[in-house]
Amino acid sequence: MSDVKDLKQAKQGKLKIDWAIDHMPVLNLIKKRFLKEKPLKNITIGASLHVTTATANLMLTLTAGGAKVFLCACNPLSTQDDIAASLVADYQIPVFGKRGEDKKTYYRHIEEVLDNHPQITLDDGGDLIYTLHTKRQKQLKEIIGSNEETTTGVIRLKAMERDGVLKVPVMAVNYSRTKHMFDNRYGTGQSTIDGILRATNILLAGKRFVICGYGWCGRGLAARARGMGAIVIITEVDPVRALEAVMDGFEVTAISRAATVGDIFVTVTGDKNVITLAQIKRMKDKAILANSGHFNVEIDIDGLIKYAKSIKKLKTSVTEYVLPDGSKRYVLAEGRLVNLAAAEGHPDEVMDMSFANQALACEWLIKNKDKLENKVYQLPSEVDNNIAKLKLEALGIIIDRLTPQQKKYLESWEEGT
Repeated sequence: MSDVKDLKQAKQGKLKIDWAIDHMPVLNLIKKRFLKEKPLKNITIGASLHVTTATANLMLTLTAGGAKVFLCACNPLSTQDDIAASLVADYQIPVFGKRGEDKKTYYRHIEEVLDNHPQITLDDGGDLIYTLHTKRQKQLKEIIGSNEETTTGVIRLKAMERDGVLKVPVMAVNYSRTKHMFDNRYGTGQSTIDGILRATNILLAGKRFVICGYGWCGRGLAARARGMGAIVIITEVDPVRALEAVMDGFEVTAISRAATVGDIFVTVTGDKNVITLAQIKRMKDKAILANSGHFNVEIDIDGLIKYAKSIKKLKTSVTEYVLPDGSKRYVLAEGRLVNLAAAEGHPDEVMDMSFANQALACEWLIKNKDKLENKVYQLPSEVDNNIAKLKLEALGIIIDRLTPQQKKYLESWEEGT
């Protein structure tokens, strides 16, 4: 009861999973406790996540806690086929995902996970929850709650809550500080650069590197691009974030102007049509476009396909579009997540914290199931802080603690200067 590309790849996948396990100490500590306490006993979990080594370790942690887990991809190009094969062959975890699957297969895999009637869902982008609310409404009463991993998914779920159509409690894992401040910034920053370089092998030094969006992902990407010698230009719609980018030493301008000067363009906004066909037309010959937002809607690929004189796939993750005037534009990974489609995604060390949040959020949902409303929640700060403490301990770092006198001072109002 799985659908993966080739079970013969399991041996290589197992080696990669073993490597990830060795580099995810926080999740391993949670797994050890879960094995003893079984907080997820008799719970079925359906997950729509990127099928990577880090995700594999999360699945092993959830099964250690007593859960029965079913996994499908959350992006058609992010599945690592050898990892999927190993999860099925070596760990008997059902996986529905093949790298490069078409849209029909992608949504069939989501339905196959839901066929197993999960009580908790884990989403990266919100497709499981969306399908439950549109095609599987009868199953909503079976759901204890759902976890959402990424900014894009949280945006969708907050909109559902606002409109009064959210029918299950949701834990916004992305709101946890040990998730978005590290995964989004350090993970996206490094893995996006990794994906661009694996796809193109270009020199970043001296290139004008345009980043659309200066949230946590944009911040991390800007820092890494500057560190490699790129001239970083930021585009933003939020005045506070734009000002922050200026104060961080980056050039900030509108995309209409950036389009005329940039060499490389990367979108990290979570919105659609961030780079339009009109802006693509204004770009330099041989400009490179990539996306590190969740869905492939940030760049107007459909418009570019219709407008281009010819289209040719140059490499696995590079497509050349020749415009009517003879100039070229290069799109990486079909406009999908370049860090996963052209590389291996975030480092396991940073996903250690993100997936620790996922595992503990499942436990929290079960413990609090009788008092939850149909709204978007944030994991309690004490859980967030504990994850940070465990990570510091794993790194061998000791920090200070408040003395009783200091704690009293911070909690009082009587004592001033």
